[in-house]
Amino acid sequence: MLVALLVLLDVGPAFAQNEARIEIAQQQKRRTLFDMLFGEEQAAPQPPPVQQQQRRQPRRAEPRAEPAPALPPPKPKVEKAENATRLAVFGDSLANDLSKALDRFYAEDPNIAIINQSVNASGFVRADFFDWSRAIDEQIAANSFDLAVVIIGINDRQDLAVNGISYAPLTDEWNAAYQSRIADFLGKLRQARKPVIWIGLPPMAKSEYSAAISQISNIQRLATFSGGAEFLDIYERFLGEDDKYSSYGPDVNGQNALMRRDDGIHFSTAGADKLAFYLSQSVQTFYRGGGGVSIAVADPLTGTDAAAMVRPPYQGLGQIRLLEVAGAVVPLSRAPQRAGDLLMATSPSAPQQPFSLDQLVMAPVGRADAFGVGIDPDAAAAGNAAR
Repeated sequence: MLVALLVLLDVGPAFAQNEARIEIAQQQKRRTLFDMLFGEEQAAPQPPPVQQQQRRQPRRAEPRAEPAPALPPPKPKVEKAENATRLAVFGDSLANDLSKALDRFYAEDPNIAIINQSVNASGFVRADFFDWSRAIDEQIAANSFDLAVVIIGINDRQDLAVNGISYAPLTDEWNAAYQSRIADFLGKLRQARKPVIWIGLPPMAKSEYSAAISQISNIQRLATFSGGAEFLDIYERFLGEDDKYSSYGPDVNGQNALMRRDDGIHFSTAGADKLAFYLSQSVQTFYRGGGGVSIAVADPLTGTDAAAMVRPPYQGLGQIRLLEVAGAVVPLSRAPQRAGDLLMATSPSAPQQPFSLDQLVMAPVGRADAFGVGIDPDAAAAGNAAR
C-alpha cells in the first residue's frame, strides 16, 4: 500500500495536467482537410458591442411667466385748497357709490372737496332708524358743507308712521306724508342758503320694485321743484335700447360697459362714474372752479320789460327751459304799463287801470281792443235815429 500511495502521488499531477490540455484542445477549433489545403478562414472581426444609450425623456419646457405689463405710475395726489368748495353727498348706499365716483372725478381739482355723508339702509320713512331731518340740522349748524347733493329712496318702499298711524306704501296718505318730510328737509337747506341738487332714482331690475321706485322718484321731483332745488333726472340715461332695465350701457367714453351690480339696484364703478359725469354738468350751475358757490343764477330777462312780469319761480337750468317754452305769465286783469304809452300821446301821472268788460264791448268793430265783440257804429246810429 505504501508503494501504491507513492505511485499515485507521482502520477496524479501529470494526469491533471493532461486533462487540462485535453480541455484546451477541445476548446480550440479542429482543423479540417480544407483548412490544411487552403488555410484557416480568418474570422471576421466582431464589431465592438454597441452600448445602448438610454433614451432620455425630453424635458418639458416650463412656461415662462410673462412679465406683468408695466402699470402707469400713480398720479400724484392733489392737495385740496383750504377754501375749497365742500360738496356733501347725502343719502343711502347709492350716495356712497356716487361719493366714491365724485372723488375720482374731481381728484385733480384742488378747489372742490367731496364729503361722504351717506348712511346705508337709511331713508325718509324710518326716522326711528335714522332721522335725516335731525341730521341735516346738525350739519347746517356745523357749517360742514357748501353744496348738497342728495340721492336716496331705495329703502323707502315700506310703511310710514305718522302720529302713531301707519300708512301703506304709495297710498295717498303715504305720499302726502313722504312729500312733507322731503319738503321739511329742503326747507332747512333753503333757509341756510345751501344750494341743493336732488338726483332722481334709476330703473331697477325687478319690474314691480322698479315701478314703486319710479313713483317715489316722482314724489321727490315734485317736492324738489316746490322746494326751489335742482332735480337731476337720470332714469332714461340708464335704460337699454328697448327702453327697459339693462345692466350694460355706454360708459363715459362711449364703450359698452357694466353699469349696474348683480343685485340690479346699485351702480358699478363705471355706472357711478357715468352718474358723476352727468352730475358735474349740474354742479357747474353753482360751482365755478373756486371761490365758493353761488345760488344767484343769471336771469336772461334782466333789463327787459318781461323782467317785471309775473313768471314761474326762477331757479336753475330746469326753470330756464320752462321759461323758454312757457314765456312770461301775465294776469288777464293786469294791463301792461307800456300800453298807455302806445295809446296816448302823453303818459299819465297815475298808473292806467285795467280795461273793463264794458269798454271792450263798447269798442267799435275793427279796433284792436274790440277783440271781435265791439259794436257797429252805423248800426248803433240807426238804432238811435229810430228811437
